[in-house]
Amino acid sequence: MTNKTNKLMRNIGVQVVIAMIIGAAVGFIMGEDATVFAPLGTLFIHLIKMLVIPLVLVSIIAGAASLGDSPKAGKVGIGTFSFFILTSGVAVVLALVLGNLFQPGNGIDFTNHASGDLMQVTEEQGTLPGVMDTFIGMIPTNVFESLTGGNILQILVFSIFFGIALTKVKGDGAKPIVAALNTIIDAFVWMINCVMIIAPIGVFGLMADSVGTFGFDALEVVLKLFIVFVFAILLFGFVFFPLLVHFFSRTSAREFISKMKKPQVMALSTASSMATLPVTMETCEEELKVSKPTASFVLPLGATINMSGNAIYYGLVAIFFAQMYNIDLGIATYAAIIFTSTLGAIGQAGVPGPSFLVVAVLLAAGIPIDGLPLLFALDRVFDMIRTALNITGDAACAVIMDKYTRED
Repeated sequence: MTNKTNKLMRNIGVQVVIAMIIGAAVGFIMGEDATVFAPLGTLFIHLIKMLVIPLVLVSIIAGAASLGDSPKAGKVGIGTFSFFILTSGVAVVLALVLGNLFQPGNGIDFTNHASGDLMQVTEEQGTLPGVMDTFIGMIPTNVFESLTGGNILQILVFSIFFGIALTKVKGDGAKPIVAALNTIIDAFVWMINCVMIIAPIGVFGLMADSVGTFGFDALEVVLKLFIVFVFAILLFGFVFFPLLVHFFSRTSAREFISKMKKPQVMALSTASSMATLPVTMETCEEELKVSKPTASFVLPLGATINMSGNAIYYGLVAIFFAQMYNIDLGIATYAAIIFTSTLGAIGQAGVPGPSFLVVAVLLAAGIPIDGLPLLFALDRVFDMIRTALNITGDAACAVIMDKYTRED
């Protein structure tokens, strides 16, 4: 029994959960004084971010180069994009159904809580670029500027293009480069394992700072929205995605849920798909037995454009405020919410922070945006939960796509 306990305590996932609980307790007791622990969380996030951009670059190039040898590589790419778009669309529909079923915005008076010191919201913040502007913006004019600026979409486009180009090199000239890329990935994995040693300390700092700054008072106003949101996340993460994995891969739903605990805990603590990416890749490759080429291609892509948790949030917030303002939504309005939420979720970068894309969703549906500051104090809490669902969707896609690459 003692050996099992010691083994359990040495598990990084268990340590992170304990750190989250202790951090929340310290933040609640100390209040705003708990910000003294904020540098611990900042240090951890900076160490992760230091590795993420080069890891994405090298992983996507290596993954695209490896998949390029497969006759169905194109289908894997199309399948991955289709999976992200369809699951995000389903997520919004689920949010709208649950929002109409449980009516989280009915009977709420927020006038006393919309204090002037909260973040102000303007229509300009909800302006989305046009379709052509979006496509043009994805093409880097200087890939080194994209790397230093952290423009993930531009890095993805260059990496995929370069990885495919390596497969077109005649002879064996590209093989040493691909081998070197895989060696670099192994080196990054070693570095990530070193950083993960201090993960519990960093998570403690993040939780103590968040709870100490915002407390739990703000949650009372939007408690019903929060409960419906958590229910939707659990339904999607522990029923929908596992069922997809069960029926469209070689992995059972129970095994998938069991293996995903570690990256989900890390996503909860960091609220960032990109910061969780190294742990997600390690879990998929070592625990779920996803091949390295598939994991290297699908997971960095998913950490950037797959945001089903955000899609649920956008849909529920739209319903929430429509009910608060007694606005009747028609078919066209629901279609606008679904369309804007799906595209907005796909375009959302995988980093933590207040999400202004919800402004675009509200504007598209003709819903007032005045009450949004009410949610910003709790954005970190919402972000933690939806990020856990986002990375679950990334892993589900990788497991499913891996089945078809292995068949090739």
